[in-house]
Amino acid sequence: MRTSLFKPLVLGLLAIAFWTPGAYALDPSTYQGPMPPTRPQTQQPDETQLQEHGHYRNSDGTSVHSPAHTHSGQAPAGATAKCGDGSFSFSQHHRGTCSRHGGVVSWL
Repeated sequence: MRTSLFKPLVLGLLAIAFWTPGAYALDPSTYQGPMPPTRPQTQQPDETQLQEHGHYRNSDGTSVHSPAHTHSGQAPAGATAKCGDGSFSFSQHHRGTCSRHGGVVSWL
């Protein structure tokens, strides 16, 4: 009987000894660890350079310019990839970039 009570008693005492109230509280004003990475804001394209002007909501709920061709054929500000059909994507995530536009030819 002594050994069957000994182990739970020791574990309980250790738990009490090392537990500190609020140790796992998520109060941003007291957080001292490394900050999580932030996603950089993408530059908005100049609409006058683009032939198409659509937008969509990405998986984060952010409005993103749909892939578009430019009048000059050069990458516009904020473009993240060139698609197989010659359009430029402004996608903020790799998944799904240039879908229905021939896939990604190159990342910018």
